[in-house]
Amino acid sequence: MTSEEHYRKLENMYHCAPCNEYYNPTLKVLEGKAEIVIPIKRSFFHAAGAVHGSTYFKALDDAAFFSANSLVTRVFVLTANFNIHLTRPISSGSMRAVGKVVSRTPGQFIAESVLFDSKDREIARGMGSFVRSAIELTSEIGYK
Repeated sequence: MTSEEHYRKLENMYHCAPCNEYYNPTLKVLEGKAEIVIPIKRSFFHAAGAVHGSTYFKALDDAAFFSANSLVTRVFVLTANFNIHLTRPISSGSMRAVGKVVSRTPGQFIAESVLFDSKDREIARGMGSFVRSAIELTSEIGYK
């Protein structure tokens, strides 16, 4: 299998995940990088009329996660920890998270991601560590 086939299979796996039916995101995977775009819906808002931090976390974690899993072809990686910094509210348009692997060892990947609004202003950033799991990348989990 080529790297491109691996990236497309990861994208398919992501789009098949039931949790993504709600967010309606798109994913693009490259080597050590990933980009997630989530269109803003009013149902993401907290009481003050802006997107809740849980949606920020999802976009940031997903982008960092897939940047790490782009470098692993046999198994699903897992988020071991992830920290975020929220810097700006968003209430319209879309959010775009760009993730990249910044360090890797045989047992761990460190990836960061930056979240932008529709005007390309940074609205949050995150960093986490990711480890290989025992879950094989198979068609049963959407990797096809």
